[in-house]
Amino acid sequence: MSAPRSTPWPLVALFTAGYLASYLLPTTVGRLDSALPLSATQAGAIGSALLLSSASAGFTLASRVDRFGARALARLGLTLAVLGYGCAALTDSVPAVVLGAVVGGLGSGTMTAVAASGIAAGRDPHRATTSGLLMVSALAGALYLTIPRLGPGHGLPLGAIALTALAVWPFTGRLPARTAPAAGPAAVRRPLPHRRAGLLLAATMPCWSLAQNALWGVSGRIGLGQAHLTEITVGAVFAVALGAGLLGVVGASALGPRLGRALPIGLGTALIAACIALSASATDLPSFALGEIAWNLCYPVVLSYVISLAAALDSRGRWAVLVGSAASLGTAAGPLTGSLLSDRAGFPAMGGILAAALLLAAVPMTAVALRTAPRRLRIVEIPIAAGPLAEVPLPEPVSGGEVAAVQFKDLPVVEISLREAPVTDPAAGDTRAGEILVGEILVGGATVLDLPAKGIPVVRIPLADVSVGELRAMGTAHAEKTPGATIPA
Repeated sequence: MSAPRSTPWPLVALFTAGYLASYLLPTTVGRLDSALPLSATQAGAIGSALLLSSASAGFTLASRVDRFGARALARLGLTLAVLGYGCAALTDSVPAVVLGAVVGGLGSGTMTAVAASGIAAGRDPHRATTSGLLMVSALAGALYLTIPRLGPGHGLPLGAIALTALAVWPFTGRLPARTAPAAGPAAVRRPLPHRRAGLLLAATMPCWSLAQNALWGVSGRIGLGQAHLTEITVGAVFAVALGAGLLGVVGASALGPRLGRALPIGLGTALIAACIALSASATDLPSFALGEIAWNLCYPVVLSYVISLAAALDSRGRWAVLVGSAASLGTAAGPLTGSLLSDRAGFPAMGGILAAALLLAAVPMTAVALRTAPRRLRIVEIPIAAGPLAEVPLPEPVSGGEVAAVQFKDLPVVEISLREAPVTDPAAGDTRAGEILVGEILVGGATVLDLPAKGIPVVRIPLADVSVGELRAMGTAHAEKTPGATIPA
């Protein structure tokens, strides 16, 4: 009976705080554009700088979490997030907002690296990942419903991220301290396993994430400008879409690895491409809501399987951190790419380009999932012919110490013939005197006498104290008492 698998809630909380900035990216970029003297492209560039600093922290700490300790790095990331996002939320100076966003991004990347490393080293990475996505989707959905009702200003989403990081601080006390020696002969550096598969996945993830976040970064502008919706309506659509993402995460958690990883990643990415094309070309509420809700339903499902795939490549979580950081590079370039494409080609053309890029990225990602899938052992049934079992009754003891004769029924009888061997003087110590030579016993088509030639030892039992004549006399007496018994000449 296996032990129950408990969810690592400190890591899940850290995962939530680290990913919240990217989930709130549309409202963050939109409010920077509307509240500060910035163009849409400049606001997207600030969002890209935030996510780029997050990716940089992930790449830097990919293999160093054990060296510095999860607890210390988590607290460092939380501190940077509180200070960076908090200062950016409280000031109207554009340089200060940019600096605060970069510092806060470093904190988000540090928290994500610690969470990804710990989750990958756990007993059930897929379950922990889906729990983290569930929490961050629920929190982001609640914020999308709340922030528009609190008034305008760029500081509300940034302040929400800072307060979330502050609330996660008490959970860091349950994280382990340094788990590996910093230096010395005891510190063994193991090479990264599955290098080809890991590098291919890490090289593909920027394109996959860029296509996702290029649309996500301008979804607010699509709803406000192209679909002609109000900010409250757009926020409600985003909240419902993230609620659908909760259902997708719950379904992915319940499904687990039953379908493998290749099918959810390949088919899910193709569905996301169709949703992006639909959302980018939306001109009214039904099409906009359908595209956003269907997209957010599929996205966390595929992301959970991608993260679990990266975690399966290395039990120490190094590939999980590297792949997550590579995805953050695409996420960082997403808002700027979406702004540039939409300004020059329009939203529908942007959606077509991003959908095509996703379909191209799905091919190597699915190949990696197929290549690294665990092979199932085939069970082969070996038929065994059953034969009749002979029943041997136990003899009843009789008086005088004799044992009653046992009646053997349906038992095979093997005839053992004895032949004479030259007998020498027993006083001379010749152990061959009186030895029994066994023949006529078939073993795999050969007699026992043929066994030494086949490398099978034959044990000869010396009977030095018994002459051949005495053996023959004993055999003759047995033949006289037992009808049908013969003694070979």
